[in-house]
Amino acid sequence: MTDFKLEANEKLDVRNILKDLDKYEPRRRGWTWRKHVDNLKMGPFEYHDCSEPLENGVGLPPAKYFGNIDPQPDAVITTEIASGRFEDDIRRMRMAAWHGADHIMVIRHMGQSHIDGLMEGTPQGIGGVPITRKQVRAQRKALDIIEDEVGRPINYHSYVSGVAGPDVAVMFAEEGINGAHQDPQYNVLYRDINCVRSFVDACESKKILAWADILQIDGAHNANATAREAWKVMPELIVQHAINALFSEKVGIKPENISLSTVPPTATPAPSVYMDLPYAVALRDICDRYKMRAQQNTKYICSSAREATVTHVLNMLISKLTRADIQSTITPDEGRNVPWHIYNIEACDNAKQTLVGLDGLMEMVELKEDGYLREKAREIKERACLFMEEIVQAGGYFQAVQEGFFVDSAEYPARNGDGIARQIEGGVGYGYIFEREDDYMAPVTAHFGYNNVEQYGGDPADPAALIGGCTFEDREKIVYIDELDEEDCVDVRLEKVKKYLDGEAIKPEMEWCADGTIMLTMCLPTHMRAAEAAALEIGKKLGLEDPEVISKEVLQDAEGTRIEMKGKVTFDVDPNHLEIPPEPHHLSDEVLYKEFSDHPMKVVCGTVGEDEHSVGLREIINIKHGGIEKWGIKVEYLGTSVPVEKLVDAAVELNADAILASTIISHDNVHYKNMKRINELAIEKGIRDKVIIAAGGTQVVPEEARNTGIDEGFGRDSHGIDVATFLAEEAMRRRGEL
Repeated sequence: MTDFKLEANEKLDVRNILKDLDKYEPRRRGWTWRKHVDNLKMGPFEYHDCSEPLENGVGLPPAKYFGNIDPQPDAVITTEIASGRFEDDIRRMRMAAWHGADHIMVIRHMGQSHIDGLMEGTPQGIGGVPITRKQVRAQRKALDIIEDEVGRPINYHSYVSGVAGPDVAVMFAEEGINGAHQDPQYNVLYRDINCVRSFVDACESKKILAWADILQIDGAHNANATAREAWKVMPELIVQHAINALFSEKVGIKPENISLSTVPPTATPAPSVYMDLPYAVALRDICDRYKMRAQQNTKYICSSAREATVTHVLNMLISKLTRADIQSTITPDEGRNVPWHIYNIEACDNAKQTLVGLDGLMEMVELKEDGYLREKAREIKERACLFMEEIVQAGGYFQAVQEGFFVDSAEYPARNGDGIARQIEGGVGYGYIFEREDDYMAPVTAHFGYNNVEQYGGDPADPAALIGGCTFEDREKIVYIDELDEEDCVDVRLEKVKKYLDGEAIKPEMEWCADGTIMLTMCLPTHMRAAEAAALEIGKKLGLEDPEVISKEVLQDAEGTRIEMKGKVTFDVDPNHLEIPPEPHHLSDEVLYKEFSDHPMKVVCGTVGEDEHSVGLREIINIKHGGIEKWGIKVEYLGTSVPVEKLVDAAVELNADAILASTIISHDNVHYKNMKRINELAIEKGIRDKVIIAAGGTQVVPEEARNTGIDEGFGRDSHGIDVATFLAEEAMRRRGEL
């Protein structure tokens, strides 16, 4: 159990997590689902498809308009992490949990499928995190603290696959892992592990997952990542799902702990919902007693976070129209292979925003029972059944794989000869399966097959009792191995960034502590190849190390290209030398009512220049929006596109006490030029000493506004209370009361 609690404004110090890690014990085992709440009431709204809210969290940006409510959808939300350094992932886990993720999936590094035993220590990974006991234990311990903060259990997840699958499964059961990928077909098709070895290992692994109540997720969605025309292999996807799901159930995993990792096969500009929805319906019809883990299509993600986010939202529409018990997020930048903190969190918010936005949808709409949707779903199911029949006729799954049945670019029964073919007598781990000897004995709790303990006086119903319990009952038998490499280890990595961990310096980061990485977005008025070269030159001249273009989109072949570039800054910031602006200061209603009752104030206002925007200013002045009228200020609104001369003349004619100018358009700094002109005209008209002048808009920087000669500027996120407080205090100051 954890012995300390975090405050919201306190950093999670990984060094505290590592203390006494050899003594840590997981607080529970097994998967936890969210708890649905009927007709959940939050703020002014009632929700139909939501779960218990968090005790602490970060709501969506618009939540500030609704009392900072943060409704949580029913579906578990996944974030996937793959930075290569487990200590940095812990901080990202905390951020994700505060944004609503309760399924933290740690991506195993790409070479670990072919390692034939447990890794030890915590080396730095490439393409993922090395899955070691220390890494797992540290992250599970950290998640205990984080889930206490947010007030909801957090499921922790990684992979049971590769030739060390059973070894990893045992470690996961011992260390409190809650979810795991386990699919022998994934080993065969995508890792070229011998099929016999893979399925025998899977039996042992699945038996252990069953004992530990770990949710199993399959790997059939990977067909979408390899098929050249993924929308044609939908029958094959269903077959892969069905094989692993029923296999798992036969080994002993409860159906409710079996989850299919399903991915819509297409993305726009294809008519994606029209093509993908029938597949989603067909899969859920055939595999209806298993859970659904809906994942975003990543095969067609390019490099735009915007494009990936739209794909994500469309995919979640399908989740809502059918069923998704778990909504995976996949960071929207996967196409660039840059696993940045901010995109993990934005992906969680994408899921929460979409699912909450679609709350109650199925009470208003239903899928048609006839026509194209049902006909196409039936066709997909028929093709899947025929595919399975052909597998049986060919001699079984192994023979079908050897003949290249799986993952091609044609709709079954057509084939183009481009399937993944694996040899039955070949692949990684071939020749390492042996029949048990007659005196073989396995005095362990979760074991596939016969334990054979009775010949040694043991009880088949409790085989581990023969040795006083195995590691599942007696944790003292677990061998905890710390770092093996004196250089490639977490302590060395933490020491290198100590001043940043201790708050002595601040440096930007995207992936690892103080990695210095920043991202720049720019529009360059030239064709793509020139824009990329120019961006790199700009990065160098800005002093960035290793500038790299990570995304480029044509705006028009000749006119411009949007470029996203990353690079590293070479400096850090001393927090002791920062000029931190004070928190917004507001006078109380009582003070404001009294001020404007005792000293009535009249203001003239309008949107100046050739600017037609009106909403922002109306929210500042109108009483129904909490505007300045609320406290008794008299407002003369002149409308939009008001010449600055007219605004000042009105102040003269009405004997106004203040001028408020709204200005959104900022081309050629026209907003500041208009402010300067208002100040000059007020001087010319002889009213500057008696009139307060303020201006506001989304592009206004208060300091720059004051530099034009006016009294105050109000930027983005300003409200009526900000303006009222300023007007009151400025009036008091001019009277000599402040």
